[in-house]
Amino acid sequence: MRKEVVVAAALTATATVVVAAALLRQWKRKKQRQWRETQKILRKFARDCATPVPKLWLVSNALVSDVKACLASSGTITTLNMLVSYVAPLPSGDEEGLYYGVNLRGTNFLILCARLGGKNKPISDLYREEIPIPSNLMAATSKELFDFVAVELGKFISEHPDGQADSAEENKLGCIVSCPVDQAVVAHGTAIKWKSFEADSKVGKKLVSDFNQALEEHGVNLRVYAMVDDTVGNLAGGRYYNKESVAAVTLAMGTDAAYVEPADAALQWHGPSPKLGEMVISTQWGDFSSPHLPITIFDTCLDAESSNPGRRRFEKLISGMYLGEIVRRVLLKMAQETALFGDHVPSKLMTPYQLSSPDMAAMHQDASDDREIVGEKLRKVFGITSTSPRVREVVSEVCDIIAERGARLAGAGILGIIKKLGRIENKKSVVTVEGGLYEHYRVFRNYLNSSVWEMLGNDLSDNVVIENSHGGSGTGALFLAASQMDMQNDDPDPDNDNDDPDSDNNDHDHDPDPDADT
Repeated sequence: MRKEVVVAAALTATATVVVAAALLRQWKRKKQRQWRETQKILRKFARDCATPVPKLWLVSNALVSDVKACLASSGTITTLNMLVSYVAPLPSGDEEGLYYGVNLRGTNFLILCARLGGKNKPISDLYREEIPIPSNLMAATSKELFDFVAVELGKFISEHPDGQADSAEENKLGCIVSCPVDQAVVAHGTAIKWKSFEADSKVGKKLVSDFNQALEEHGVNLRVYAMVDDTVGNLAGGRYYNKESVAAVTLAMGTDAAYVEPADAALQWHGPSPKLGEMVISTQWGDFSSPHLPITIFDTCLDAESSNPGRRRFEKLISGMYLGEIVRRVLLKMAQETALFGDHVPSKLMTPYQLSSPDMAAMHQDASDDREIVGEKLRKVFGITSTSPRVREVVSEVCDIIAERGARLAGAGILGIIKKLGRIENKKSVVTVEGGLYEHYRVFRNYLNSSVWEMLGNDLSDNVVIENSHGGSGTGALFLAASQMDMQNDDPDPDNDNDDPDSDNNDHDHDPDPDADT
């Protein structure tokens, strides 16, 4: 009887082992099948995002065509709504002295002052202060906002008495506006929605007048001559240090590009001719779209679910607001269809805009053993507590595909502008790039630079130089202040404008109500 029990037990144990082995084999086959599906999704995504040089030139040429059509105002359909943003002379590099600047942004603004010593010297004595805009002013009028800014400017000046020593220079103030992307407003609550406007628009003149009135009422001895977007300010900074600086690009949460255009090329301009025969065009290239753009199903879904579907297509491929979100969407598909992070999809992975571009950059640039930083970010951002080295490698590859595509498309856009100006083959052109994507995302920056080199080839690659902005965030306002000193005898008050307010030349359908900007 005992022998029979032992035999039965042995048979049971053997059967258990056989069953366990079978389950283990089944589990391994399942994991292998899931891993193959993961790799299949990854490879298809890489193919759909590919940006070989011929495709980049198609994108670049499409941008050139849109720019030309927009300048001509010939009725040709174009995705761009370019603006003549600035008609005063850009700085020459000879300006010296103390200058003040204000950078108006979505939920805060920067106040800056610094001393410029000429094009051969760096910025010195730079002071920068970020001021949050109180919540009660988020829906206020422009006058109420400028009253607050004027008060803070007065405090700033009093706290930096070194800047008051040269009273003859106290009236130098530049003002730049950073337009927040729509999705950022939706994701992070109510924010002031600054809108771009042309240099001759009633709206722009009204805002300048309101700002100057606030400065005067609060006893601040500063004067604003123009308000432009921050990309134009970056272009002014580039021109200050290099006369060959012809364009500037912002690559941050949003994106835009500005460039210098001969005045006679801007047929839509109705104001007085610029003194130096050139003006600055804000391309508003975030709205650029073309069938040649490598748009995937993930991009299409992101666009459809955004606050501005069908618009800002270029921006949604290259700007910091969206890069991390595209990564999240790809990882979510892998988690749902291939169990990349286990049998249960992490709940935070289903939350839109959960992954920021700085966190994406940290994962992408992780050079540690076994991608330890990737694992840490997955845990902190998505609550994914356990991942294998090969899973972390997949995450890094997704980041790489998206960053490479965005950077190379930005490079194609830059060359589109230089090609429009006819400067690729026989002139040196300097392009100033500002924003966290280019300044702090090393791999993104390298991809952008390499795309320009590849497109131009060895013979022409030295003709286009891409460099960081000078002085960091907001400093474009200082260079604008320097350039505007020749305008001191001009009156920016719109009340002194003799133009007929009913004239067609003064109607701009894209101009917002000045009080609706806040």
